[in-house]
Amino acid sequence: MDPSAHKIRVGVLFGGVAPEHEVSVITAQQAIHVLDRELYEPVPVYIAKDGAWFVGDMLADIQAFQDIERIRREAVPVHAVPGDAHALLLVEQKRAGWFARRPRTYRLDVAFLALHGGSGEDGGVQGFLEMCNVPFTGSGIAGSSIGMDKALSKYLCRDQDIPVVDFLVLHESEWGDQEEAWLDHCERELRYPVVVKPACLGSSIGIAKAGDRKTLDRAIENAFRYDRKLVVEHAVQQLKEINCAVLGREDNAIVSVLEQPLHIDSEELLTFQDKYMRGEPGGEAAKRGARNAKQPEAGRGMASLDRIVPALIDEKTAERIRAMALQVFRLLGCAGVARIDFMIDEADGAVYFNEINTIPGSFSFYLWEPAGISFGELVHRMIGLAFESHRARNRRIRTYDVNLLSETGLRGIKGAKSES
Repeated sequence: MDPSAHKIRVGVLFGGVAPEHEVSVITAQQAIHVLDRELYEPVPVYIAKDGAWFVGDMLADIQAFQDIERIRREAVPVHAVPGDAHALLLVEQKRAGWFARRPRTYRLDVAFLALHGGSGEDGGVQGFLEMCNVPFTGSGIAGSSIGMDKALSKYLCRDQDIPVVDFLVLHESEWGDQEEAWLDHCERELRYPVVVKPACLGSSIGIAKAGDRKTLDRAIENAFRYDRKLVVEHAVQQLKEINCAVLGREDNAIVSVLEQPLHIDSEELLTFQDKYMRGEPGGEAAKRGARNAKQPEAGRGMASLDRIVPALIDEKTAERIRAMALQVFRLLGCAGVARIDFMIDEADGAVYFNEINTIPGSFSFYLWEPAGISFGELVHRMIGLAFESHRARNRRIRTYDVNLLSETGLRGIKGAKSES
């Protein structure tokens, strides 16, 4: 497909089977409303909590998601199949009855991924799209899966001398009847307080801080409700959190301005409510993230979080964080937009890698605006990067030109079997 030949049909995938489902809806609505209609034709593709896929114009209105049953009745249920010329086809599911019309087909030239958590961010959807040879935004399979797994990303960064706080990884199979032994091990290896995190979840869901054995036990039990693998790490006491975004591919990535997230009621950990449930209805600021969309402040996603931009840190530390962000982005083989979160221990000035978000909430558009990159321009660049990554994948040899199942090949295989 030559993306310059006609309007590019952009399938915006959102929702998904993940605890961050509603956050994904907000991010997608923001992106849909800033897509340049001169260049792109958006196709909202909603993935329900049970995994069913839907398309339809109503899905471009955030108000529709106040009534999910109406969406199920009125939106078009579809399933995805590979198309020709690097396109993805969404085929309407067949309806029962003699007079059922021919199923409609929706062609997508590129998949714009606004999925947070679950198989939408962990490499699952990325793997499906790569198998279908369809361009898609964001990181590939490896970058997505490693980035989603806090344990793997920390192991990898530590191996490359990128500082991380002391941590342990706990699998559910190690818990059960070994609780006391593992708690003993944790108390030997880490000092209180500690933070317990589901390894493969975002938006601060399931995260808790523990200052003693009893609280740690409860935090672990709660976190296992969300994931089978946990990260337990030392809690930085004099903590300052600093985030930045990276845009591009491995060879041409740039770093955004740094931000310093603020907390509600002096809490030491950012919560889901801190990140997404801030503010009051109305106001011009609410419109920045979704052009022409009348949304409450909570509908602004990560843009509703209180923050200091640029972060109040010295230039030497800021430069170090920017360099570490590029190092992590390239190490994981990321692409598109990613947000990378760091921790500063104000007791000694040490900087630690915390985690990477390969599909960050609101695509971190608010971190690019100070550099003159609008949300619409950011989305445009992300789509361009999707086609760049797709071309790069297709430049590689993907098959080997030999037929082992030919008559000659089969004789050789049979001969090898008889000799053995």
